[in-house]
Amino acid sequence: MSEVTLLLIRFLYLAVLWIFVLSCISVIRSDMFGARAPRTKATKDKKARTKTPKAKRGDPKELVVTDGDDRGQAASLAQAPLLIGRGSDAAIGLNDDYASTRHARVGQSGSQWFIEDLGSTNGTYVNNHG
Repeated sequence: MSEVTLLLIRFLYLAVLWIFVLSCISVIRSDMFGARAPRTKATKDKKARTKTPKAKRGDPKELVVTDGDDRGQAASLAQAPLLIGRGSDAAIGLNDDYASTRHARVGQSGSQWFIEDLGSTNGTYVNNHG
């Protein structure tokens, strides 16, 4: 092969190597600090605002961690949906190496409460059911 061809192959190999390194750094950064949330503009329209439903007697008022290292943490369900994870924006912060930055979300649909896994690596389990 000519010297020019070898030089082009070397530069191509170097470029592919750098793309791989930068993509690894991007994945590590998003896992440590979370994905960037898009900024939304606040609306002044009264119809666009949502009212927080008042709790009826017997309705759950807060989510409490009852087991593990994070036992005792609580978050008000009035601000649902709640984010659970290692990120700083999580209502329930988990100090667990196996939890994702944005691990799960707790929300309400009508009178039913649900937990939604947000694509976590290790899954979300409630009472040992995933």
